[in-house]
Amino acid sequence: MERFEVGEVQNINAGQNQKKFDSTTPLHNYEKPHDFASPKASIQAHDNTTTTTTKNSTTTPYIESNMAKAKHEKRSSASSSPYERPGKKGGDSSAKNNVFKFNTNFGQHILKNPGVADAIVEKAFLKPTDTVLEIGPGTGNLTVRILERVKKVIAVELDVRMSAELVKRVQGTPEQKKLEVILGDAIKTELPSHDVVISNTPYQISSPLVFKLLSLPNPPRTSILMFQREFALRLTARPGDALYCRLSVNAQFWAKITHIMKVGKNNFRPPPQVESSVVRIEPKIGKDRPNVSWDEWDGLLRVCFVRKNKTLRASWLGTKEVLAMVERNYRTWCAMNGVPVDDSVVEDGQDDMDMENDAVDANGMDVDEDEEAPEFFKEVQSSMTNTTKTKSKRKKTKVAALIREKIRKVLEDVTELADKRSGKCDENDFLRLLFAFNEEGIHFS
Repeated sequence: MERFEVGEVQNINAGQNQKKFDSTTPLHNYEKPHDFASPKASIQAHDNTTTTTTKNSTTTPYIESNMAKAKHEKRSSASSSPYERPGKKGGDSSAKNNVFKFNTNFGQHILKNPGVADAIVEKAFLKPTDTVLEIGPGTGNLTVRILERVKKVIAVELDVRMSAELVKRVQGTPEQKKLEVILGDAIKTELPSHDVVISNTPYQISSPLVFKLLSLPNPPRTSILMFQREFALRLTARPGDALYCRLSVNAQFWAKITHIMKVGKNNFRPPPQVESSVVRIEPKIGKDRPNVSWDEWDGLLRVCFVRKNKTLRASWLGTKEVLAMVERNYRTWCAMNGVPVDDSVVEDGQDDMDMENDAVDANGMDVDEDEEAPEFFKEVQSSMTNTTKTKSKRKKTKVAALIREKIRKVLEDVTELADKRSGKCDENDFLRLLFAFNEEGIHFS
């Protein structure tokens, strides 16, 4: 991936023209509004003026002293810097910026408290040789503090206006050569090599960002991330907690998660509607890193947490979409390993009835939120909500019956977790499930 130093900003989104900002471009060319002088007031004489004319001279007309004075209009006193406090006049001007409006659709809530910014950088335990990846740098309130401590900062920013402000802020300083700006979406971008991640994270990308960082083959040593308070609590939730979910299991399986501090919404401009928290994510590395395929592990958890308060029996045997997915994966595994598959048709009415009984158990359960689930799992969630209780009369193949038997064996005989709910299971329970399914030729990637 081609990257540019502080003098340039690269647009990595496909199909878009590259945007570059270099030190030769006059700073006033960026989107900065100009102050406009008020028009001069014109003074018109009333009819009560008197003119005296003689043969050789004309006296100058005069205006009576009681004439109305023109109203004096002041020039705009708006600050030319985006970092100064906005004026109070106008009621809601605190939500405005003199250069541009913050786009809250992008999660643009700029951290304005220098004490909080200093604390975040301190908690990263930075080294002078570190390369830091900052996601969503905004106008650079965190960036300038990081640059003072490390070898290099790679800032990934989606908004071209923010990128321009960040570039301007470090121009002419010793840190100018240490900053590289990438213009684009951090989730869709192939991230360059880095040691530490620091981010005042746009809340819309919190979950995808965590999963992306955890799934990297060479994850960063430390990630210091600002999240919505509830999301941070989900990261640290334990089995049995109301917020315990697939995110909790994944994060704690692959990393050590620590809640660092709470940050009130008044520390941002404009203030968000919710409180925030800062967490530290330290991935397990070396011998401590689980020797498990990320795709296998996450694929298993997606099925288990489609509805976390269902029994595992109902999650696996009570949904035809799950059974169809497992059958497809099993057929693929058989083809790769030369295992014959029996496609002869049988009628298995008892299995169909069992499916409907399990589906009844799903009614009234809480669906675990998963915004980034693929279409297959969204279909599973929908089917669980709209399950019918009529017995199916369709024909089934022997391989489909075999799949049901394999799942039943894993849940009831091998792991004895059939009646346990995902919201109560810990990572050891899920590891046992994954190993048992793999032994039966059932995989999830």
